[in-house]
Amino acid sequence: MLSTRRDPVVERLHGVEVADPYRWLEDGDDPEVRAWVAEQNAATRSVLDVRGDRSHWSDRLTELMALPVVLGVQVRAGTVVVLERPEGAPQARLTATRPDPSATPDPSPDPSGTSGDVVIVDPAAAADDAAVAVDWFELSADGTLVAYGLSEGGTEDSVLRVARTADGSHLDEAIPHTRACSVAWEPDGSGFFYTRYPEGDEYHRTVHHHRLGDPSADDPVVWAEHPTPQTWPSVESSPDGRYVLVTAMESWSRDDVHLLDRSSGEWHDVVRGADGRTGFTFAADSSSVLGVTTIDAPNGRVVSVPLGEGVPGEWAELVAERDDVVLGAARVAGDRLLLAVTRRATDALEWWVPSGDEAPVPVDPALFEPVPVDLGPVSIDSSSVDPLDGAAYVVTSGFTAPGALHSVGPDGAVTSVRGGGGAPPDLLVDEVTYTSTDGVAVGMFLVTSATAGTGDGPRPTVLTGYGGFSITMSPAWSPTIAAWCEAGGAYAIPGLRGGSEHGEAWHRAGKREHKQQVFDDFAAAADWLVATGRTTRDRLAIAGGSNGGLLVGAALTQRPELCRAVWCAVPLLDMVRFPQFLIARLWIEEYGDPDVAAEFGWLHGYSPYHRVVDDTCYPAVLLTTAEGDTRVDPLHARKMAARLQAASSCLDDRPVLLHQEGRAGHGQGKPVAKRVAEQTDVLSFFAWQLRVAP
Repeated sequence: MLSTRRDPVVERLHGVEVADPYRWLEDGDDPEVRAWVAEQNAATRSVLDVRGDRSHWSDRLTELMALPVVLGVQVRAGTVVVLERPEGAPQARLTATRPDPSATPDPSPDPSGTSGDVVIVDPAAAADDAAVAVDWFELSADGTLVAYGLSEGGTEDSVLRVARTADGSHLDEAIPHTRACSVAWEPDGSGFFYTRYPEGDEYHRTVHHHRLGDPSADDPVVWAEHPTPQTWPSVESSPDGRYVLVTAMESWSRDDVHLLDRSSGEWHDVVRGADGRTGFTFAADSSSVLGVTTIDAPNGRVVSVPLGEGVPGEWAELVAERDDVVLGAARVAGDRLLLAVTRRATDALEWWVPSGDEAPVPVDPALFEPVPVDLGPVSIDSSSVDPLDGAAYVVTSGFTAPGALHSVGPDGAVTSVRGGGGAPPDLLVDEVTYTSTDGVAVGMFLVTSATAGTGDGPRPTVLTGYGGFSITMSPAWSPTIAAWCEAGGAYAIPGLRGGSEHGEAWHRAGKREHKQQVFDDFAAAADWLVATGRTTRDRLAIAGGSNGGLLVGAALTQRPELCRAVWCAVPLLDMVRFPQFLIARLWIEEYGDPDVAAEFGWLHGYSPYHRVVDDTCYPAVLLTTAEGDTRVDPLHARKMAARLQAASSCLDDRPVLLHQEGRAGHGQGKPVAKRVAEQTDVLSFFAWQLRVAP
């Protein structure tokens, strides 16, 4: 399509000759690369901007993305802080309120729920394109202060700021390099423990202590034990201030947990070297920690650890492992526990009495089927329990409605608080099972228009997946899915191995040397959709982002005939060189290390960039990436686009397009206008290739 300008690189790695013809495209700051990207963007625009249905997709996506959505919640001492995007807003904002517990619940509350809210920060006003976002937030124990992180242009390189929840006024605090920050407030709100990075370093994350008003450059280091540079600590502080708990993620399958007794200055290991993920929170009286662990329990079990005399005691199992996957646990009222669980990729809440003799009491199903919109299967996007009075809040979303906030009473009663407004499309969600290549059953969601059903013959279908990092493909609100399905299409979302749909064993069955099984699960889903008459090869597209971009990259190179079109977003595609860029060393434990001969073998064996074959008719491909992505370097998409454009034998009919966006990142915090533009490209591309006339 567009000419190359430099000679290819060929290296011998572990005895294997490895060609890298587009190594020169790795340097995004090179003027020649910038010129090449500009040509690619112009070529993509010349193809997609002339699509006659573009205005339809743009208008409908704008309407759907204007619906109010709640993204996160925290509650402390009666103060509720919510991250939400109000109806029609370009970006999510942070607000605080103090609900009146004596008030009678409104059976038809205002969907915005914003009456009496204090706006902590509305970041959209900070940039003309609204590309400033709240990355995270943490409320103080007394509910009077909130720390939050802001970043610009999708970088996620947060600056920590502090505001008063009573009036939204800000303290003179600005701490840089606080990406994905973990914050643990002192009980009196005088300061906090927090994580940050050294300047210019994407690793060596450390725990510091900050006292409000002090220069952050002088903040003392509290924890800096790094078995590897990738060790990822998070921090908790006990309600009485005596203890600090550091949970150090050593890999995607293992956490070490360390306890500091501030009264003695001594550190104790709660977990060290054990195989499994563990997350603890302190009891309200600071006498113990409660949490979920996968140690000796791949689906998770709930345990409590006493802290007598500052030394962790014997673990007590409160809820044993079972078929459901336990996501989290909190002590709510007295001895009652509130559990979040996943059942075949659908989330639920349960009350438990930790005697071991009581059966779980499900939370009122109305939580998942709020009137007047039947949410169907849902995911729990965020939850919070007030340690002071046990008030519990949960944010749920599903394929049929955006995220909404609910309060959960100790009797399981659920009250809608905000969200759930507007009129999303009437969609039908079906759950099916298909058999993968090794005979294992894999679950899959099928989403269609409720007026058409799933058995009306072949229809234009998009198959999407993830399959990695123990991430479950639970039901989630997607304006793209909604718009596509109401236009007569279908979306299929399988729960591939590598995720956590069936616990840690399911995750491990799709990582490292088992990664090929994820790709096989995905291809088997496509084959099942065709074999059962739900679609045809020419009316099937596949889509995936990030690790899901690797997934669809592997699918299109291993099975070029699998489908007609591919959307490959912010992808990881060169698996021979991936650890050398940005934060990708964090993923070595999940994928493998190409510097190790045996692991290089499986990585090179499926690396999509290296599996492209000349003179092959590949599907039409739309690769999207962003120059501000600080997770996956855009070089992967650039190199893959160039390689496919040089190799494909049917570009006239099935083009390979690249769009690299400015002032955007991996996707987090992207303002509505940019989301609409990107998804308009995607749906216009799919409609063109799958012959959809909306």
